[in-house]
Amino acid sequence: MSGAEVSLRSVKKSFAGRAVLHAVDLDIAAGQFVSIIGPSGAGKSTLLRLVAGLEAPSAGRIELHRAGHKADVRLMFQEDRLLPWRTVLRNVTLGLKGRDREAEAILRAVGLDGRENEFPVGLSGGQRQRVALARALIHEPDLLLLDEPFGALDAITRAAMQLLLARLLAARPRTVVLVTHDVEEALLLSDRVLLIKDGGIARDLMLDRPRPRHRGDPALGALKEELLDGLLTAEGSLSAVA
Repeated sequence: MSGAEVSLRSVKKSFAGRAVLHAVDLDIAAGQFVSIIGPSGAGKSTLLRLVAGLEAPSAGRIELHRAGHKADVRLMFQEDRLLPWRTVLRNVTLGLKGRDREAEAILRAVGLDGRENEFPVGLSGGQRQRVALARALIHEPDLLLLDEPFGALDAITRAAMQLLLARLLAARPRTVVLVTHDVEEALLLSDRVLLIKDGGIARDLMLDRPRPRHRGDPALGALKEELLDGLLTAEGSLSAVA
């Protein structure tokens, strides 16, 4: 299977003396799609930034394994972070030379054929996120980290982006870790859903249902209710502490 293996051992993270993550142990297999859900402030994005190498753990170790070479990691944020003075094509090829044909092919794959020479100001929010996704995918990362990339989109555009991501990953699998507040999104896309609570992994749910998955599936509906109950319980405990 394509992609990097991820290993966390006794990972802790504190900010100004406040513990956010407590001794997290986690293994992610190559090619696995893992979603992380949890209440606000539970440490979801912190965990993602630790895996990305943008933050150092206060204790423990994080290892990425990819046979044959160092694992390439790409992080996509909720904001598209496009450079407004560069065209769509030049945003995708940022830091690359001689990759225009590949960039054009990826833009076709994300539904932006013919928009290569436009500037971000002329694109909708969903189109800008497609450009950001193309910019991440052109590097063919072993590990793709997604920090609520569709959180600011309207419901219809978000659903379209979910379908697009699923289709692209089916064609070219890789390891993916997605942070999301949308339980349904996690269930539709993932092989595995982690519920972060009280600084640790409170639930590790494996999904063996075939793709594509449908929002009306009663089994997914039951899992959604179960995970929402876990989230509401976690939110209540955080409110009590506050």
